Amino acid sequence: METKIFSKKQIPEAVELLKKGELVAFPTETVYGLGALATNEKAVKGVYAAKGRPSDNPLIVTVSDEKMMENYVNEVPERAKKLIKHFWPGSLTIILFVKEGTLPDAVTGGLPTAAFRCPDDEMTHDLISELGKPIVGPSANTSTKPSPTTAEHVYHDLKGKIAGIIDNGPTEIGLESTIVDLSVETPTVLRPGEITPEEISKVLGEEVLMNKGTTQTKGVPKAPGMKYRHYAPSAPVFIVDKEADFSKIKWDKETGVAALDEVLDKIDSSNKYSLGKTIDKAAHNLFGALRYFDSENNIKRIYVQGFDHGAISPAYMNRLNKAAAGHHFH
Repeated sequence: METKIFSKKQIPEAVELLKKGELVAFPTETVYGLGALATNEKAVKGVYAAKGRPSDNPLIVTVSDEKMMENYVNEVPERAKKLIKHFWPGSLTIILFVKEGTLPDAVTGGLPTAAFRCPDDEMTHDLISELGKPIVGPSANTSTKPSPTTAEHVYHDLKGKIAGIIDNGPTEIGLESTIVDLSVETPTVLRPGEITPEEISKVLGEEVLMNKGTTQTKGVPKAPGMKYRHYAPSAPVFIVDKEADFSKIKWDKETGVAALDEVLDKIDSSNKYSLGKTIDKAAHNLFGALRYFDSENNIKRIYVQGFDHGAISPAYMNRLNKAAAGHHFH
């Protein structure tokens, strides 16, 4: 299969492919997503096949607006309306109860709930609006690998496996959306992202919990990214929690390091990847760093700076811990 790269003016061509059950990757402000018509079970199963993704991992339903979402949910509770008004379009995904029979089990994992998101990207908004139906939107990468933040990353992983990629340049945020579960009594963040539990709590005017486990129903996770290893390059990743510990590492041509600029300046290594000057920049650059070292065949170990402060650090550490399978350098 030829994988075409689409520009803004070619969106109608991408829409026609989606209508036919083909797969098209699309840009968002977080990471690139892999799109298929959410109501077409065969197409959705094709997403699992292209990614090599376990089929008990539910998919996010990507909509153009709240009105489109209303066709698939039992109701839009007041909590959801508040969050949608404040954060949509944007990097917040909301779990709600769905109308029975409106979405295939391949999307919901057989659960009575689904996760909905309206991304802040004009090209993707036009794509879904013109399609007239939602698309699924898992990250457009090979399962377990770092999520894609450029069209080139998508092409590297899925060339020949999908029909097309809509290219809108590098993503702005670089980490997947925050997922908040509104199907439970107390709103609970199942996956941290740029939008923090504190921000959600402020809008809702009530307590918001942060899930520490996997939140599974009959063995099926309620949200993407909760059950399996994610974001991992081929070489093992180690988290370096204290800046001083970088001096204990033996640097050689098989060792890569990703850290803030002020840390890299003190390291004598030829295999460096800058995460930028701040934690926010580090969050944006993390997947790019992991993908860079994954493409360097000589790299056998990767050391990445960890953080325990700042609003974005829980989202950053969530992804880094999964990439490192919890391994820290001491």
